[in-house]
Amino acid sequence: MKILFIEWQSFGNEDIKDAFAAENHKVVCYPFSNKDGRRDAEVEADLCAALRKETPDTVFSFNYFPIISNVCKKENIRYISWIYDSPYVMLYSYTVINPCNVIYIFDKELYMEFHNAGIQTVRYMPMAANTDRLDKIVPNIADAKAYSAFSRHEYLYDVSFVGSLYTEEHNFFDRMTTLSDYTKGYLDAIMSAQMKVQGYNFIQDSLSPIMDDLYHALPMDPNPDGVESKEYLYAQYVINRKITGLERTELIRAVTERFHFDLFTPNKDFTMPNLTNRGTVDYYAQMPLVFKQSKINLNISLRSIKSGIPLRAFDILGSGGFLLSNFQADFLDDFIPGEDFVYYESKEDLLDKIDYYLTHAEERIAIAANGHDKVAAHHTFRNRVREMFQNS
Repeated sequence: MKILFIEWQSFGNEDIKDAFAAENHKVVCYPFSNKDGRRDAEVEADLCAALRKETPDTVFSFNYFPIISNVCKKENIRYISWIYDSPYVMLYSYTVINPCNVIYIFDKELYMEFHNAGIQTVRYMPMAANTDRLDKIVPNIADAKAYSAFSRHEYLYDVSFVGSLYTEEHNFFDRMTTLSDYTKGYLDAIMSAQMKVQGYNFIQDSLSPIMDDLYHALPMDPNPDGVESKEYLYAQYVINRKITGLERTELIRAVTERFHFDLFTPNKDFTMPNLTNRGTVDYYAQMPLVFKQSKINLNISLRSIKSGIPLRAFDILGSGGFLLSNFQADFLDDFIPGEDFVYYESKEDLLDKIDYYLTHAEERIAIAANGHDKVAAHHTFRNRVREMFQNS
């Protein structure tokens, strides 16, 4: 099968292209700016020309772009997209129902919302990892001073986290400087309550009483081609990100009071006692080494993810790292807690489990190996490519 691959700066580009090739599909890359996602006459004309020249059987992209869907509809070519971002507002474009679409999302609860609304173009498929590539990544000679002879059971870090803290200055939430005292108190209350609840997010359903004040403080309007509500925009892009930032900071602070913590994040100014901020790491070459060389890898999911397993978790498992995650219901479909990974239910539970697994190395190593082997057997990019073309 011939695939026109929409290539932009997304995670997983090389992994999915390798999987296509391994499954004997021919890939033609089409350079794309994800800023051109909705409407651009010049981009549309160029993509039409590329489709007519290459005559692919399928167009594929990570994340979904209405502009590509409309062109594929016009040219009568199937468009497969696989969304790994959450939230992802373009999923609420009217174009989602275009019959050319096959849109995969990694969050089963979100998928069920579309399914229950009768939208058949949206389907559920978890993320994946390229274990063939990840297994080949080992420390190079430049790292020799940090350890004597590397094996998967020798570590540089006790507890680590790779990801954004959503504490950057001028984030959307902190731009709302004109909120009334009532709205500030209301937000404090629902955010505090949400931080105590895992597995269910009620923020979007709680915003109606303060929507006018939120809009006045930070105007945000739905897109002309979309059905997303204002409540969706403020809940997912403003408040849930703020909650995630508060939660990650609070949990990291609690961990650092008892254990040393290594943080890999874009926010270079973030500091705490007993914490080493190591800045960002390259997704392909460096991040897998962090996962392999950490005794415990934390996943603290973005609060806009309803039930899905984030890509970070698959990257940890696929790298052979030990995963300690907040609870996400979709884990239970494919992985066994305490056997393939471990989840925590509260701050106190997180601390207790860090303490336990740091002192029970054999159990921790066995769980990491089980998680890796399950991903290698059932959750690789090659597995997902087969699923795409069997089900499309």
